[in-house]
Amino acid sequence: MKAANVGQLKATAGRTGRLRNFFDHDNVVGYIFTAPFILGFLIFTLFPVVSSLYYSFTNYDLLSDPTWVGFDNYQKIFTNDEKIIKSFQVTFTYVFCSVPLRLTFALLVAMLLKNAVRGIGFYRSAYYLPSLIGGSVAVSIMWSQIFGEKGLINSVLGLVGIEASTNWIGSPGTALYTLVALSVWQFGSSMLIFLAGLKNIPASYYEAASVDGANRFTQFFKITLPLLSPIILFNTIMQLISAFMTFTPAYIISRGEGSPLDNTLLYSLYLYQKAFRFFDMGYASAMAWVMLVIIAVITLTLFQTSKFWVHYESKGD
Repeated sequence: MKAANVGQLKATAGRTGRLRNFFDHDNVVGYIFTAPFILGFLIFTLFPVVSSLYYSFTNYDLLSDPTWVGFDNYQKIFTNDEKIIKSFQVTFTYVFCSVPLRLTFALLVAMLLKNAVRGIGFYRSAYYLPSLIGGSVAVSIMWSQIFGEKGLINSVLGLVGIEASTNWIGSPGTALYTLVALSVWQFGSSMLIFLAGLKNIPASYYEAASVDGANRFTQFFKITLPLLSPIILFNTIMQLISAFMTFTPAYIISRGEGSPLDNTLLYSLYLYQKAFRFFDMGYASAMAWVMLVIIAVITLTLFQTSKFWVHYESKGD
């Protein structure tokens, strides 16, 4: 009995000590400062994510109570929705055209801006600016005017003797690629990350390569790319996720329709139509989770294959 009482007293003392530490002044201050983030995460991130997973298994129109339908929404996505196939085609074309071009331009400009010359800060800021405003409604409207029938592109072509009356935005063959051009124009954030990576490559590597007779072309492929490969992996993943989530330009330029002939119907735009135009929130939630899985698979594939092409100095070649 005495041993049991002693054990109980120790357990009680331990709980009292933990409560005292929990309500310690420094800890309480920490809880107060972290509370906005924790509450924001729970209310605006975790709860919507869990709710969307539940709604993806229901028939829910936002106006009445959700009705459980099991995997019917997912089955419809893969077997009974021709329009979603078109949205997949448009989205993958957009992603696999825009991301490589965006990263290529970002790296080329970063190579040009890595040297400390007069006014370099202004040029870095100027190239970064489109990344700050590129996703806005105003820029999307401006872009639709530039590529319109009487827009800037046709005007410039007319100045060099090429008579053009093409509505680049309204033509099925070119509409999607105007969105690709808008995405490539927003290469500033990737450029800054590449620039930081380039500055971390020791200049002695290039000096030693020059002594051995390597030209700049060889130095780029034998030194710059291998040492920059972790940055390339990071930028590729971030830009892939961003490209799959693109919505505003497609919505504004096509007026929410994905026109012409659904050639700008990105997956995110079709998801929006299902959720807020047709009030099929259950189906839209299933679409969101399908896209999440696709992005996760692509990201995992990049990580799994990175061991063959990403160079980490701590691990060696």
